[in-house]
Amino acid sequence: MTPPSRDEDRPLAALLAPDLLALLEESPASVAVETEEMHPRDLADVIEALPEERVVDLLAALPDERAADVLGYLEEELRSHILEALPARRAAEIVVEMTPDDRADVLDELTEEAAEEILAEIPTAERLITERLLAFEPDTAGGLMTTDFVSVPADIVVDEALRQVRVLAREGRQEAMYAVYVTDAAGRLRGVMSLRELLAAPDGTRVDDVAWQEVVSVPATADRSEVARLTAEYDLVAIPVVDDERRIVGLVTVDDVIDAIEEEHSEDVQKMGGMEALDEPYMQVGLLDMIRKRVVWLCVLFAGSLLTATVIGRFQDALDRALVLSLFIPLIISSGGNSGSQATSLIIRAMALGEVELRDWWHVARRELASGLALGLVLGVLGFARVLLWHEFGLSAPEAGNQFPVRLAFTIAGALVGVVTFGSLAGSMLPFLLRRLGLDPASASAPFVATLVDVTGLIIYFGFAVLLLQGFLL
Repeated sequence: MTPPSRDEDRPLAALLAPDLLALLEESPASVAVETEEMHPRDLADVIEALPEERVVDLLAALPDERAADVLGYLEEELRSHILEALPARRAAEIVVEMTPDDRADVLDELTEEAAEEILAEIPTAERLITERLLAFEPDTAGGLMTTDFVSVPADIVVDEALRQVRVLAREGRQEAMYAVYVTDAAGRLRGVMSLRELLAAPDGTRVDDVAWQEVVSVPATADRSEVARLTAEYDLVAIPVVDDERRIVGLVTVDDVIDAIEEEHSEDVQKMGGMEALDEPYMQVGLLDMIRKRVVWLCVLFAGSLLTATVIGRFQDALDRALVLSLFIPLIISSGGNSGSQATSLIIRAMALGEVELRDWWHVARRELASGLALGLVLGVLGFARVLLWHEFGLSAPEAGNQFPVRLAFTIAGALVGVVTFGSLAGSMLPFLLRRLGLDPASASAPFVATLVDVTGLIIYFGFAVLLLQGFLL
């Protein structure tokens, strides 16, 4: 099967793919030399333009380390298919050249049987590291971290530390050489220094005297959103992961944080749109999975809409006696739904950035109550003026008496104040309630809040109508 074509987005790949395919046919041994100047990302683009059955042959023609670099840039579906099609030994030779975190991520994408076969072919030391990383949830610090980091003992001098760092650098296996972590004899994290600070330190100085003692770190169980928040807050390029004894067990680098932020943002946007989050890119999600992830919330929202019809039916007599009330139903429910959606979006984002915590719910409630009242008054004045102008130009229905338009205007204005205030309050409190229950606040989707406010808004609207127009509804 050939991957979906994206040639219009990758003109270089479309241009080079035929030449690379011809080279693979005529002289497979020269593929590595002819492509060695290409960035792995660009070579991956070219490979994705090839027939899928030839991708295996091309990777076989590349050195293991080069094949591993390219494999990391391929689309997830294609990468999984290739590794499952390769002999387990050959697949192991490639993935073992990856950094530990990338290796674990790639194997986690495979079927359990294929992953176990490849793991069995990986050398013992690398296999144990990979299995330990696979044991963590993907959206935690442990699932994001790499075990390739640079650390030196606290009691050695700068000269010896530099010698150790050079040895590690020459091995080429450490992913983050820009930060050097200082540990005590038990492996506990004591400090951190940049490579520049290590190079600039006077000869003979103890490492412990050069390193920063206040190190920001996270436990392996920390959620990826917390990792991203700390990285952004302290302007870090990497953040160490420690165990219960504060021994450093891994490192989350900024590139992995960026990927985590992107995934977190995608999940939140999808949930706020009224559906379950997708586990894969849109084009790779099967039709049945797509339907399953969308149908539940659609059914919930449908049930909520039925309540709206029930409320309207309950006040049918009032509508029959003053049909003009029905004209303002969309105005009322849309205003409440919009204010609720605004408040929900603001609070969910503030929670994601760590700007508000559960304990702040009362302060948020007071702010949103005041905001809702102010916004409701603005819309109420506009609604009041709209009804009077409508009547003034003879566009309203000929209801009984001259007092009706004024009372109707007060009804619309009062309902708007009540609905917008309730929408702001409910929309801001729902994320707090979900977090208190241990659920994702992003599940307080805009459609869900709008449906909730629609039902309540109609009750408020008809309540004002019955109260202020009762003489005209008899």
